Amino acid sequence: IELEGMTFYAYHGVMEQERKVGNRFMVDLRLTLPLERAMESDALEETINYAEVYAVVQREMMIPSKLLEHVGGRIVKALKATFPTIEEIYLKLSKMNPPMGGDLRCASLILRERFAAAEVEG
Repeated sequence: IELEGMTFYAYHGVMEQERKVGNRFMVDLRLTLPLERAMESDALEETINYAEVYAVVQREMMIPSKLLEHVGGRIVKALKATFPTIEEIYLKLSKMNPPMGGDLRCASLILRERFAAAEVEG
């Protein structure tokens, strides 16, 4: 399952001004989970609700942080806690037009987290 281009206005950054003024951030998310039952049953309860995934990401994005690493780590933990069947999370978190004194479209963090089978079953 992939959700691309989730855009948020949030208040993350090392500089105090970034946490006051805010900036645009983009989140791309890829989730791996067992889908065989949903493919057969056509039942939402056999997969995960995309709107609920978005709500988890949005909630974590609204908590100001200095580091993208901190925000990304919180998103990964919250997704796994909310949807324990997730086997792998790929997250790209981008700060658009970061204040670096040059022309730069974005600065991004990429996280890829795999979960052991025991975690999925538990």
